[in-house]
Amino acid sequence: MTARGVVSRPRYAEPMGFWDEIVGQPSAVQALERAASPEAGGELSHAWLITGPPGSGRSNLALRFAAALIARESADREAVWQQVRARTHPDLAVLTTQKLLITIDEAREIVTTAHFAPAEGRHRVIVIEDADRMPERTSNVLLKALEEPPERPVWVLCAPSEADLLPTIRSRARSVKLVTPSVPDVARLLHDRDGIDEAVAERAARLAQSHIGMARRLALEPEALARRQQSIEIALDVDTLGDAMRAAAALLKVAEADAKAFTERLDTTERDEAMRNLGLAPGAAIPPKLRAQIRTMEEDQERRAKRSLRDGIDRILTDLLSLYRDVLLTALGAAIELVNVEQGDRIVRLAEQWGAERALEAVTMVEEARERLARAVTPGLVLEAFFAGIARQGAERVLPR
Repeated sequence: MTARGVVSRPRYAEPMGFWDEIVGQPSAVQALERAASPEAGGELSHAWLITGPPGSGRSNLALRFAAALIARESADREAVWQQVRARTHPDLAVLTTQKLLITIDEAREIVTTAHFAPAEGRHRVIVIEDADRMPERTSNVLLKALEEPPERPVWVLCAPSEADLLPTIRSRARSVKLVTPSVPDVARLLHDRDGIDEAVAERAARLAQSHIGMARRLALEPEALARRQQSIEIALDVDTLGDAMRAAAALLKVAEADAKAFTERLDTTERDEAMRNLGLAPGAAIPPKLRAQIRTMEEDQERRAKRSLRDGIDRILTDLLSLYRDVLLTALGAAIELVNVEQGDRIVRLAEQWGAERALEAVTMVEEARERLARAVTPGLVLEAFFAGIARQGAERVLPR
C-alpha cells in the first residue's frame, strides 16, 4: 500500500488448515506444532507464555494449542477444537476475566483443576487469558502451582509482554512471542474465514492496524466503522479549549455507546443461560433463594461494563494515535502508507499547519493518556486532559514568545 491507499491484493489461500487462522506467526506456530505433536519427545514444557500486542491472536493461538495437545491424533484435532472453542471440552480449563483484575479466589479455583487427570485426551490444558491482570497476591497462587506441577497438565498463559508477569513466573514458562500481523495477512483471514469482500477486509484491517478482532468488527458492523470515523473527525476539529472539552464529551459518549453495544449482547445471553440453568423460564420471577446467584452475575456484568468502557477509550486513543502518526509521517515527507487514507487531504493540511515537532508532541500525548487510563484514572478526565493538551499546544505556538 502507498500513502494514497493503493493496496496490492493478497493471493487468497485454499480451504483453511488447523493453524491457518493464526496469521503472520509462522515461528510461533512451528514451535507449538512441534511441542503438541505426539512425537515431540522432550520439547513439551509444563508451562507456556504466549505474548504479543493486542489483536495479534494470543488467545486464539492458546486455544488452538490446547486442542492440539488434547487431541490423541492429528485427525482428531478439528473435532476437539470445536469443543475447545465452545469451552466445553472436559480436559480444558480457561480462566479469563471481563473485570480489571483476576481475583485470588478465581486463581485458586483454576489451580485446583490442575490435579484432575485427563478425561479423554493426552493432556489436561489450563489456559489463563489476560494473565497480566493478576496482581501479585494472585500471581503467587499460580506460582506455587507452577513450582510443583502435576505430571499431565499443561499451563498456557497469555499476556501482552513478559514484563507484565512476575519474573518467577516467567522463568518457569517457555516463551512464545507474537508480532503484529500485516494488513494483507489480516485481510486474507477475514476473507477466507468470514467470507468478507476483499476490499472491505483490506480497509478494515488497515483501519484496525492489524488488530484481528477489531478488524472483524469494523468489517461486519457498520455501527463500529461509523463510530471510528466519528472519532477521527471529532479529533480533527479540535482547535480551541472549547473544542477540546466538546471533543472529550463527544468521544466519551462514543465509547459508552460502543461498550453498551458490546456488553448488552453478552449480558442478555448470560442472563438467559443462567435462567435456563436454574430451571426458570425467560422473564420469570426469581425465587429468593436464587437471587444471590443472579446478583453475583449482575455484579460481574457491571464490572465488565466498566472494563469495556476503558477498553473502548483505549481503542479510541489507539485510533487517534494512528491519526497523529499519519500527520507526523506526512510532515516528515515519509513515503509510508497512511492508516487513515480516507482523511488524506485533511491530514496533509494538518501536517502543513502543525509541522513534525507538534505532530510528535501529539503522538507523545496519546501515549501518556493511555498510561493514565491504565492507572485507572477516570476515562472522562483522561480525554479532557488529552484534548486540553492538544488545544494548549496550538495556543502556545501562536502566542508571542
